[in-house]
Amino acid sequence: MPTSEIRELPEDRCWELLADQDVGRLAVAVMNRPDIFPVNYVVDDGSIIVRSAPGQKFAAATLGAAVAFEVDTLDETTKTGWSIVVKGPAESIENLADWIKAKDLDIEHWAPGSKQRFLRITPETVTGRVIQRQGAVRPSCLIN
Repeated sequence: MPTSEIRELPEDRCWELLADQDVGRLAVAVMNRPDIFPVNYVVDDGSIIVRSAPGQKFAAATLGAAVAFEVDTLDETTKTGWSIVVKGPAESIENLADWIKAKDLDIEHWAPGSKQRFLRITPETVTGRVIQRQGAVRPSCLIN
């Protein structure tokens, strides 16, 4: 049976991979219970900007002490992939100049409805891991 190995990704590679995707998962605490929401985002100047509608997800993200944000790519056929987790506080973008800048990032939203609110996640930690089967083709995230 083939064996797998897990490697840590350097932080700069984590940011490159984050910048290549546009959907992640935002983990928040709602009434002291964990919940996870798929969200559209972009990387902007060392932070994650999330586009959202007002509501439970938005309130929980901005009222709590911190959030977790995760992005991954998995290949079930080769059983390889990578995962990046960003942890830190999230704040609502309220300042008009910052809101216009966030709006100009053109974060495409997949879900229907008005998504005119923006969150900024300021990372305290950024960690990434890649899983690779020994003897398999190297996942693209390991190739620089």
